[in-house]
Amino acid sequence: MSILVDRTTKLIVQGIGNFGRFHADRSIAYGTQVVAAVHPSRAGEVEVFVGETDHSGVSGRPDSYRVEVPIYATVREAVAETGANASVVFVPPPFAADAIMEAAEAELPLVVAITEGIPIADMVIVKRYLEGKRTRLIGPNCPGVITPHACRIGIMPGYIHQTGKIGVVSRSGTLTYEAVYQLTQNGLGQTTAVGIGGDPVNGTNFVDVLAMFNDDPATKGVIMIGEIGGTAEEEAAAWIKTNMTKPVAAFIAGTTAPPGRRMGHAGAIISGGSGTASSKIAALREAGAAVAATPSEMGATMLEAIG
Repeated sequence: MSILVDRTTKLIVQGIGNFGRFHADRSIAYGTQVVAAVHPSRAGEVEVFVGETDHSGVSGRPDSYRVEVPIYATVREAVAETGANASVVFVPPPFAADAIMEAAEAELPLVVAITEGIPIADMVIVKRYLEGKRTRLIGPNCPGVITPHACRIGIMPGYIHQTGKIGVVSRSGTLTYEAVYQLTQNGLGQTTAVGIGGDPVNGTNFVDVLAMFNDDPATKGVIMIGEIGGTAEEEAAAWIKTNMTKPVAAFIAGTTAPPGRRMGHAGAIISGGSGTASSKIAALREAGAAVAATPSEMGATMLEAIG
């Protein structure tokens, strides 16, 4: 099993410019059902994708693909015509919030926003708009979601993933890839890898994803990757202590970051004496999580935690 996405996921690409087209192509090569794109000025066109399949060790798939993806003016029209149940947002920052809300208005169950640099004020509006809606937002400013050999949404490199038994949830894109690669190398593999993004206001947090992994029978342990700034990791630690029934390995980036300086993500900033790496590490250890000292130890820490 997996969480969020699988082989039945039908994906819409919102924003089919050069970047969106490149990653739509990579998702198709991975085996993802990309069924539509949305670009108001190109409605009625068809984007054709031709290439070699990324087998990733999976038998029974064709060696090559030719996929015709229709482009629609609106998400609602794309959903009505294709039965899509997920979208990925590559829309530029000034317009990305509207794109997310349009997908939610069309009642898509899952929206993955890759866009970096969406104004925080815009995301506050999005967050309020999503209240009471059926749509789950992953991101923004995230690498996306992958269930190995089944579905790739976003920008993660597919070839490092391998079907297995560990869930991965992370605020950091690059460290997600590192954790996934280590799990593939040590034979544990992944059920699903979820990049929740590092912005201060996002759609899905650690607790949301930890709960999904906790309920997934195929997931036997979870790697959680946090960083300085905010209180999401402490909140996750509290939830782990009370609710988690599976081993958790964690890594917190930013142990040497100076207070008051943003490091990497918009949300990675220590302010007012809160959000430090040491406070997060202490909370996770107190909750029973095994905390890796360096990124290179994430896979080994998970291996040890799972027994």
